[in-house]
Amino acid sequence: MPVPPRLTARQLNRATLARQMLLRRERVGVVEAVERVMALQAQEPASPYLALWNRIEAFDPAELDRAFAEHAIVKASMMRITLHAVAATDYPPFHAAVTRTLRAARYYDDRFRQTGLTAADADALMPEVMAFAASPRTNAEADAWFEERLGQLPKPGAWWAFRQAGPFWHASAGAPWSFGPRPSYVAAREPSTGLDANASMRHLVLRFVAAFGPASVKDIAQFSAI
Repeated sequence: MPVPPRLTARQLNRATLARQMLLRRERVGVVEAVERVMALQAQEPASPYLALWNRIEAFDPAELDRAFAEHAIVKASMMRITLHAVAATDYPPFHAAVTRTLRAARYYDDRFRQTGLTAADADALMPEVMAFAASPRTNAEADAWFEERLGQLPKPGAWWAFRQAGPFWHASAGAPWSFGPRPSYVAAREPSTGLDANASMRHLVLRFVAAFGPASVKDIAQFSAI
């Protein structure tokens, strides 16, 4: 039986950098670039723009503005309970795969528990919240809606947990570089509701291996916080 070739550490390093488009800038569109690298950190508004500037030849930030505005690329809380920018087609399985982690991190946090609400209460209320957020809503608007619906709640309130645990995207501000320091949120156009968690996890693992592999279970757990 033939022995498969073994990569040196340097060859593996260069192969991973090439898949992440970090050896040289390439002529690709922003959606294809995001699909190829799987996900981009988006904790800061500028981060996806800088990440793609490093990867795309003649990168035009207006193209990324359009992709966010048209929801071809979306920004939301996902892996490691942090904000990532991903292709819209990847969002439903990614979110479904990490939903249990997101729920545990928010609905079982003392800051949410002190509102008197439970995870079951959140599930029951979620359809109303998503209907409310069918149009972009600021934090102030969402907090006011919850106060009208549930009364005065201890800070940071319920919306803090819903917007991170639930299927909500950051809404583009419609200006250059798309997102400002005071974000708005909109219910996901492609929600993860009803997707099989195991199939979604398999999708996430295969996408991770394609973008970063070879990888161990520990690598995937560290990346996803699952």
